[in-house]
Amino acid sequence: MLDIVRSPKVDYERDLQFRLNRLNNLRFNPSLPSPHWKEQLSEVAKLSLLEGKFLESSRQAVAARAADAPTDADHFIAWFERLKEDGPGQNDPLFRWLAEECSMDQMKWFLTQEVAGEAGFEDLTALTQLKLPTRPKLELARNYWDEMGRGNPKAMHGPLLAALADHLELSPLPETTVTEALALANTMAGLAANRRYAYHSVGALGVIEMTAPGRSAATAAGLKRLGVKAGNRHYFALHAILDIKHSMAWNSEAIEPLVTENPAVAVAIAEGALMRLECGARCFNRYRSELGLQ
Repeated sequence: MLDIVRSPKVDYERDLQFRLNRLNNLRFNPSLPSPHWKEQLSEVAKLSLLEGKFLESSRQAVAARAADAPTDADHFIAWFERLKEDGPGQNDPLFRWLAEECSMDQMKWFLTQEVAGEAGFEDLTALTQLKLPTRPKLELARNYWDEMGRGNPKAMHGPLLAALADHLELSPLPETTVTEALALANTMAGLAANRRYAYHSVGALGVIEMTAPGRSAATAAGLKRLGVKAGNRHYFALHAILDIKHSMAWNSEAIEPLVTENPAVAVAIAEGALMRLECGARCFNRYRSELGLQ
């Protein structure tokens, strides 16, 4: 694959995503008390300001479309569910190509980007549910429990993806990950980590559940075509089915009651959903460019 010549703007954007990746490592990874805690807090504060500017820029980019979302709960759910068809990045030709045509090396490159950009749905859900009203909180808890394999370590979704990466001998590293995939992970982490974006995170996570099944099914089909055994492609086969159920429950048990209780949150949920879809659309466009698709 050809190296892409980077402009100063591209270099700045890539450096920003590395700095936000550093922020997420500092605030999420378990550690022990350090004599340098003041310096670490100062660094987190500086990086958090960068993150805030990045997220606000992303939010403003979708604000006009999100402002059209209705604030009546039933009408909002209908608007939200239409994103599956007309939202950014939907029905991208990349996934039909993955299912039907790509080589194993191309599939491995794609999966390496996806694994590197995976922010951890279960952790994002856990962060998002903090202090939410009872009904949405319970739905996020049920979703979290499914992500955790309902207590069975072998069924946990994160390790299932990691097992596929190990089987295919992938090496996902930030340094070899396209900027767009880093930005997707940093966007999801930023929405979940900051309570001012709690409703944005509900929308972003909900739209993942709603739009993932088709992409997961295509990826699973491609892996099957390339000879990957069922046990090793189980992560994508599972999400092609389970996320349909998750999406219906998320919309009815989390989004609908939140908008019913406070119609003002509808725009925030819409912005979060569109922010996530725009991130995905940029990833798909970059992937096609790198893989030589029109």
